[in-house]
Parts: sequence; structure tokens; C-alpha cells
Amino acid sequence: MEIDIGPVEARILGAFIEKELTTPDYYPMSLNGLTNACNQKSNRDPVMQLTEADVNEHLDLLRKKGLAMHSQETGSRVSKYRHTLRERLYLENHELAILAELLLRGPQTPGELRARADRMARFPDLEKVDEILAELLEKEPPMIVKLARQPGRKEHRYAHLLSGPVSEEVPTTEDPLYAAATHKSIGDLEQEIAELREQVENLCEEFKTFRKQFE
Repeated sequence: MEIDIGPVEARILGAFIEKELTTPDYYPMSLNGLTNACNQKSNRDPVMQLTEADVNEHLDLLRKKGLAMHSQETGSRVSKYRHTLRERLYLENHELAILAELLLRGPQTPGELRARADRMARFPDLEKVDEILAELLEKEPPMIVKLARQPGRKEHRYAHLLSGPVSEEVPTTEDPLYAAATHKSIGDLEQEIAELREQVENLCEEFKTFRKQFE
């Protein structure tokens, strides 16, 4: 199945998958809940400031493409929505978790994906991540692509292909980001600290969302 979605549609699908796997009691999602998830400040790159009208407009596009649908619950007066990637593309939880992270944050290494996607589906080791990445690469058509290794980095990054071919900018030796990347030991420690901080922020955001249900 050929898929071609824009950045806002990618954010919506990523948010759908994330909430389905992390807070199933609050999935399917209302338009308000989906907007809050899209605008969440943690585990998002870039951070977006979308209105409910923005999300509704792009949600309609996803529905027309068969990637999302209305899901009215019995007795509920609030319209709710869900994604259809699981059924349309025959994906299981580990594949959905990896895809969600790529939709929410862009290109990432297997190590980054393991740290961030583990909250959605358990990844006991990097071998499991590599296994799932291989499965997504072997889909017809492929759902992800393996990017060229960046200077100073040990791991390749992967990106989703749901928005078409990926064009990446390779940093030059004059780029300050390149210089920082060459300090591997410091960079690795900083990455671990950032990932721990991110996980704490995720828990805080999820608690805020949970608390809003009772306000």
C-alpha cells in the first residue's frame, strides 16, 4: 500500500500509535486529546503548536486516505478517532512502536529507538530492534530506509518513508555539530542523560493527560 502523508499527518499517526500502546484506556482519542498529544513537548521533534481546527483538517485527510477512522463509542457523546495502520499494513506492536518513534521524532539510531520505543513495546536488547527494523525494510513497499552513517557516529540512523523519499543533510567538518559528535564518550553520556530526562518528561505528560480526564 502506497502512503504519502505530510508532517502534520505523520504527527497525528505517531500520536495515535503512542497513546494506543501506552494508555489504551484512553484510546480511541477525542479531538481535544489528539491535539494535546500532537502538541506534547516531550518526545516530539519538532514541537508543534496545532489548533483543534488544524488537527481536524489533517485528520480528515487521513480518513480519506484510509489511515484513520471515526470510532463512536456506545453511550459516548464525544466523537473519537483511531488509526488503521495495524489493519491496513498488518503491523504488530513492535513494528508500530518503532514506526511511531520515527513519525514523532524523525531519523534515529537503533539505540535511540530502543530507549524511546521500549515504553510502547518491550525491546529486551538491540537485536530485537534490528529484527523489527529488518522487517519494516522488507515490507513491500519498504516502510523505512537506512540512512548513511553520519561522521563521528557509530550507528546508522533510520527514517520512515510514509512521507516519501528522505533527503538528509550530512554535516561538514566545519559544522559545530560534527565537532561535538566526535567526542564520543561525552556524547554517549549526554545522550543517556537526555533519554532519562525524556522518559521522566513522558511520564509527567501522561500523568497530566490522565489528570485532565477528571477535571
